[in-house]
Amino acid sequence: MGRPGGGPGGARPPRPGAPPGEAPAQSDKRPSGKKFFKTKRKPYPSKDRHQEKSLQYKPKKSTPKANPVPKSIDIMEVVTVSELARKMNLKASDLIGKLMSMGMMVTINQQIDAETAQILAAEYGCEVNIVSLYDETIIATEDDEAGDVQPSRPPIVTVMGHVDHGKTKLLDAIRTTDVVAGEFGGITQHIGAYQVELPQQGKVTFLDTPGHEAFTLMRARGAQVTDIVILVVAADDGVMPQTREAVDHAKAAGVPIIVAVNKIDLPAANPDRVKQQLSDLGLMPEAWGGSTLYCEVSALKNEGIPQLLETVLLQSEVLELRANHDCNAEGKVVESRIDPGRGTVSTVLILRGTLRVGDSFVAGVYPGRVRAMFNDRGDKVDEAYPSMPVEILGFTGIPNAGDPFQVTSTERLARQVGDKRQELRKVEVAKNVKKITLDNLYDSIQEGGVQELRVIIKGDVHGSVEALQSALEKLSTSEIRLNVLHSAAGAINENDVMLAAASEAIVIGFNVRPTARAQELADQEKVEIRKYNIIYDVVNEIRSAMEGLLAPDLKEETIGTVEVRELFKVPKLGVIAGSYVTSGKIRRNAQVHVIRDGVRIYSGKVVSLRRFKDDAREVDQGYECGVGVENFSDLKVGDILEVYEVKEVAKKLHEAT
Repeated sequence: MGRPGGGPGGARPPRPGAPPGEAPAQSDKRPSGKKFFKTKRKPYPSKDRHQEKSLQYKPKKSTPKANPVPKSIDIMEVVTVSELARKMNLKASDLIGKLMSMGMMVTINQQIDAETAQILAAEYGCEVNIVSLYDETIIATEDDEAGDVQPSRPPIVTVMGHVDHGKTKLLDAIRTTDVVAGEFGGITQHIGAYQVELPQQGKVTFLDTPGHEAFTLMRARGAQVTDIVILVVAADDGVMPQTREAVDHAKAAGVPIIVAVNKIDLPAANPDRVKQQLSDLGLMPEAWGGSTLYCEVSALKNEGIPQLLETVLLQSEVLELRANHDCNAEGKVVESRIDPGRGTVSTVLILRGTLRVGDSFVAGVYPGRVRAMFNDRGDKVDEAYPSMPVEILGFTGIPNAGDPFQVTSTERLARQVGDKRQELRKVEVAKNVKKITLDNLYDSIQEGGVQELRVIIKGDVHGSVEALQSALEKLSTSEIRLNVLHSAAGAINENDVMLAAASEAIVIGFNVRPTARAQELADQEKVEIRKYNIIYDVVNEIRSAMEGLLAPDLKEETIGTVEVRELFKVPKLGVIAGSYVTSGKIRRNAQVHVIRDGVRIYSGKVVSLRRFKDDAREVDQGYECGVGVENFSDLKVGDILEVYEVKEVAKKLHEAT
């Protein structure tokens, strides 16, 4: 039976007694049918999407970063922005943004210095440790077996002291050879490494370091690898600047010092004065209650040498020097040079292990393989033990003096480490990164007025080149800068000349000569090549050259004084002063200061000078004359005219600082 008022979807009639306008009793029931799903289903899909979004984003917010910023990182003196970002697990764009906010415009491959990197890292709570390129590429070393008693090794003794105090002569007496004769000017300009075999006591290795002040780096390097320092002091000369420096190097290295008071055979010798001076430096003699051993010797007359050697051996016994002979060899490069017939030759002091012919190694940044070895007397050897200095052939480049020398297990590893270190060295060489900010922009513009002398240094050995470069760079002042464009060991070649020609530089050859082709090219390009054998000469001549580039000082020199006694008005000439020359002379066209009551009121030029009615070129002391001063008519009786000339005086280098 059908419902009244409609079909299946119709509304029911009102409930009896219901208030008018009340909704039907059953109208709130959920109707069924297609119409509902068409109109009410729309919100569901959007709700699903919203849920999906919440499922997608919530995990990302709650999950910590897989690679957080580390607490500390190791970098070298300079680092590229991309490398720093990689080490800190950040995007390079983040760091670039930070740098831009600091006022630095950089690119992803630009280098920044360690100070800037530290400031950047601090923003992210990261600490920066500065390391050398050798720390970045460590070659694993074999640990000594615990409990094994290592074999003893000969002591490494460095001979230090002031220039010309007899260090090399003392070694001559020990080695019974004549090394001094081979040094230019009688000055040691290299580190010499020798091993001496004593008849009963065994072997001792000696390092002879230069005494000249320019060789500070080489002397410091000697102290780093030594066990004992022999401090040579001339009995007639006493403690000198390089003596103090040698004491400082030895103390910094924590090395025991034995003092050899040399030249006791001279009439002016005063060993007690030397002991007193060294006591003030903390080297109290044993005889005076201290702990420093003293030996009085005469290297020239071969006196006291056995006692000195006994003292050295006694000290080495106390130190109990031992080293592992069975591991891969490790050592220090003492010196490097290019030998015309044999290529790159380096003197290496072995500190640990045994080095054999055929071993692969890394010296500094250069890999290599030992082709041949020679001892300090030039004899060929197949093995080198701890404390033994040897000359090695087989380098692929010239290592720096003081570089570490390490044998690797394979040739491939040596090449990998060498390539990595060379790559890092290129970064390290680019330390002179210029950061242009608004703060230093004005300073950079001002620098345009600084004179510059450019030089290229070539020498026979790396240590001398390094010392020479250091000595020359100290000549730079606020007005003139010495810029070493390139420095290396080896003969002067075409590349050096071309670089000098392109940059208007001087080529300095220290104990080396240009090749025939280089000399020909130098003549053609008008490049100056200066050749030297003694470091004093280089420094003095370069100083003179730098002084020649400085603008001369202008100096006033008073040539006479004139007193004004009368005044005359002359048509067309103005006021003429009737004057008397009280001292010196007055010249026409000379410069004058007009002085009244001790105060200078005007400076100008003498435009007219007369004696009576005649023009005069100059008037001497004791004569009267008429003087006219350019553009000045306010002269008064009693004024003093101070006549002067402006002279150019060549400026000295020390005055420019």
